[in-house]
Amino acid sequence: MTASDPIPSSSPGFGTPARPFRMTKSNPLATKTSILPILLPPSTLRPVAFRTFTRKHNLTISSSALQTLAVFVGKNCGSGWREEGLAERVLDEVAKSWKKAGGGVIVEEGKGASLKAILQTLEGSMSGGRVVAGRIITDESPMAITNRRSELNSGRLQSLSSSTTLEEKDYDDQDFSLHPRNWIKVVEAFDLPRLTYNADKKYFETIKSKPALFPPPSHKTALFRDRYNLVYQRLLRNDSFQTSLGSSGGHSLQRSSSSFATNQCYKLTPIANLLGRSGTSHLLLGLLSVSPAGDLSLTDLTGSVALDLNHARAIPDDGVWFAPGMIVLVDGIYEEEESVRGSTLGGNTGVGGAIGGRFVGVSICGPPCERREISLGVNNHQNNGDISSSGGLGWVDFLGVGSERARGSRMRNIQTKCLREENGNAGTSTRLKVAVMGEVNLDNMKMLDALRKVLGFYNDLPLAERPIVFILIGNFVQKASINGGGQAGSIEYKEYFDSLAVVLSEFPSLLQRSTFIFVPGDNDPWSSAFSAGAASVIPRQAIPELFTSRVKRAFAMANSELDRSHSTEPIGEAIWTSNPSRLTLFGPVHDIAIFRDDVSGRLRRSAVTTRSTFNESDDAMVEDVNGLASDMSSAIPEDQGGIAPGEIGAKPGGSGMSATLMARKLVKTILDQGTISPFPLSLRPVLWDYASSLQLYPLPTGLILADAEAAPFCMTYEGCHVMNPGKLVPDGDVTLVRWLEYDASKNRGKVKEERF
Repeated sequence: MTASDPIPSSSPGFGTPARPFRMTKSNPLATKTSILPILLPPSTLRPVAFRTFTRKHNLTISSSALQTLAVFVGKNCGSGWREEGLAERVLDEVAKSWKKAGGGVIVEEGKGASLKAILQTLEGSMSGGRVVAGRIITDESPMAITNRRSELNSGRLQSLSSSTTLEEKDYDDQDFSLHPRNWIKVVEAFDLPRLTYNADKKYFETIKSKPALFPPPSHKTALFRDRYNLVYQRLLRNDSFQTSLGSSGGHSLQRSSSSFATNQCYKLTPIANLLGRSGTSHLLLGLLSVSPAGDLSLTDLTGSVALDLNHARAIPDDGVWFAPGMIVLVDGIYEEEESVRGSTLGGNTGVGGAIGGRFVGVSICGPPCERREISLGVNNHQNNGDISSSGGLGWVDFLGVGSERARGSRMRNIQTKCLREENGNAGTSTRLKVAVMGEVNLDNMKMLDALRKVLGFYNDLPLAERPIVFILIGNFVQKASINGGGQAGSIEYKEYFDSLAVVLSEFPSLLQRSTFIFVPGDNDPWSSAFSAGAASVIPRQAIPELFTSRVKRAFAMANSELDRSHSTEPIGEAIWTSNPSRLTLFGPVHDIAIFRDDVSGRLRRSAVTTRSTFNESDDAMVEDVNGLASDMSSAIPEDQGGIAPGEIGAKPGGSGMSATLMARKLVKTILDQGTISPFPLSLRPVLWDYASSLQLYPLPTGLILADAEAAPFCMTYEGCHVMNPGKLVPDGDVTLVRWLEYDASKNRGKVKEERF
């Protein structure tokens, strides 16, 4: 035995060799060291758990999980859990495994990952209270995978050579991941996770109750309360509502939103706190509504007050709509009155929490929008192009395809590999394009000719330039033929889709290599059987299979003609989805919301009139991509550019400029509200238990807002690209076909036109 040997002989007198019992890689039996378990109280472990989970990994641990970890640490680390730092290392590995498994920000059993399964796996990798290096994998980065491959080749991790991890499968198994269409997923509104925002925990929770079409009345109240809480927490994170600790006096801050005219810190006042403060100025956040007496009022969680907007100025001027059902910011002066319509108001509250007097608005604006990166806490770009997440709501799985922090970075690397394999050495792939056609009225023969023209246009292009997704949006009939038509109406409606199947069968190459998505409108069954074409309840189900059998048969026949024995490309398919719905590409990387509704017309009919004059500089938040006139091109960032004013076209009866300004007004109104239906239930009925599917929080990467009453446009606002395909065949020009082409990899769309 050498002098440098750290392990002495077990019997120096007999010269018993110590080397066979040394803890070496060649002798795995020597790695087992006995540990004397101890009883570790959870309160004693709490400081270490807080330092590791909360401060280091931005996680919150529940009391039940802390109890489970205390038992595990006491059993596997023994008395050295504190002095030797064993507990902190073990808890760090647990936190990393919890994140990798897609668990939420709260560590507890049943929150997206199994804590018991993590501890069971970790226990098999421990020796002497320590986690043996190389037995568990905690890094999902491409660099770690590359290093792991080299270690496997050199024989340093032979114990892992017999099993392939999930991450290595995603990168190595070409049959599994190398074609972009393998990563397309359409999520119906009824399949989206039902989430509610917990204002106390400041986090989203899954609604555990079973959804129903006729829920208790309390669910109607919860619908608007959730909307208010979402906007309120979003507003408090805005720079204009955060007091600077280094400022004094006025607490002025540099604002990040042009929705505010002055450069200062704002403070919200609850409506109930207006009592006894007559003649003072306040900033209120509340739901714009109409009182039972027919007057305009503002309501928050504490009460409501009559609202006078006769002298209010909209911010920006003529740049946004304000209608009942929206949550707005109103700056003004509270005035108490001795009596209003027989009610005593001197500091008392009335029925429903209504306070006396009125609030005279000086200015009104929508709550400032929040970029998707801020909501998810995605704000750091690393040198290799990956996006790292910290803070925010990045652990929440809003669509059921994985959260941003759990799968975002990995999905971006898979996307890069898919596009590289798809395109070879020819540069950037164009196979992430989506073609969108709106108001496809199949009962109009001109529409079928226009559809044939669009499909023929893409059929003549090389495969790399064709869209991977075609989206056809209703109404598929001009009138609600099902309503009152009985069996004849159903037969007639099915014949329209049979005619569509004939057109699709003319282009088998597109059916074999693309995904077709069909989104219904209000005139499509079965909702039209009860609404007669009026605003139906949303979300609404997909078109029944009764009418789609011939279209599905066309896809089956086209796929049967193509040999896919040596191809990783999935078969072409037709997907009939709900309205609204979500289209995802590569998990949470590309989130595209699809909604068919004539929103602009409903906004114009129900909007509140304010004293305003248009000022172009106040509307600089919306970045117009595809249709500003040349005299306004200086307001567009140089990297976005523009197209000729006539390419988008003007709204019937108006000019190209008015159509552009209306589009900007529509985009800002919808995205600021954070919902695709900011209306009272009397104007746009909503299924109460599925109201969370209408939320636009966090902002999607793209929004297809199919509005047949508005001119086609493509605009980017706060990072969200909003598109309106308009009508496939515009009114007044039966020889023109117009649709959208969206490039998901660049998050940009453009309006395309052809003559037929």
